Amino acid sequence: MILGKTCGTVVCTRKDERLNGMKFLIVEELAVNTQKPTGNHHIAVDAVGAGASETILMVSGSSARLTGRTINCPVDAAICGIVDEITMDK
Repeated sequence: MILGKTCGTVVCTRKDERLNGMKFLIVEELAVNTQKPTGNHHIAVDAVGAGASETILMVSGSSARLTGRTINCPVDAAICGIVDEITMDK
């Protein structure tokens, strides 16, 4: 899983019909230990109703096609969780 923060949206009027009704968000990766941006960005299908500037968990590759909304869909990244809190032991 990848820790990230939503930072934008992508609108596609023409797309594979299996993607109709799905929301696409731009996600900036966050370093797990510092929660600071890494500079890497992804476009992900929102499978959980994430909002603007939310910290999220994202999966990629074949795992992105295993959520309830993305099964058998042509996606490579999916938001599968909204983070409430992060606690790390030192």
